[in-house]
Amino acid sequence: MLAKWITCDVPTASRERFGAAQARWTVIGDQPGLVGQVGGWDPRTGRAHVLALWADAASHEVFLRDRHDAVADASGYRDIAVALGETVLTLPGTVATLTEAIEGPVLRVADCLLAAGAEDHFADVQREVWGPAMAAAGVLGGVVARLSANRHLVATFWPDAQTHRRYTGEVPGLRARAGADADITSTTGHVLALEQAWRVRAIR
Repeated sequence: MLAKWITCDVPTASRERFGAAQARWTVIGDQPGLVGQVGGWDPRTGRAHVLALWADAASHEVFLRDRHDAVADASGYRDIAVALGETVLTLPGTVATLTEAIEGPVLRVADCLLAAGAEDHFADVQREVWGPAMAAAGVLGGVVARLSANRHLVATFWPDAQTHRRYTGEVPGLRARAGADADITSTTGHVLALEQAWRVRAIR
């Protein structure tokens, strides 16, 4: 599976126009290979973030070739950053499938830069420490994507902000168990209340 993580700097005066442009992406729901797309505003920075999941890189390339430019609207933002990477792990949760998980209203993303040689251990503790702890805390599900050799994205979907907030109380202990300080050189975190109008559901 392919993960696509998009960050946009949007002037305050352009937020409504940008939101309307995001809502137009619902027309790609019938695109073969689309798993789903969600997005929202980061309350700390004011930036907009969008996470799209595709079955594979080939289906995403077909979409870029055939439909992307007809829907894309560059108005509303002044800068955009796009990162792509293969998912290396699907995180279990309280629902049966990732398609169900991405229906959740809250997205937590940890954008992690890893120390040299830490990739294997980082993946192990996602499976053995972080994943089970989040599942016990009530996460709906999620993915870990490898954006580059030293950059990994951990994206998890939550049923509400309160459930995620309770889980954050466990994070210091989990970091110690996972040896996070040895694996991770920096982390940028985002907790997004997802915009319903931006949600693109795959039409099967």
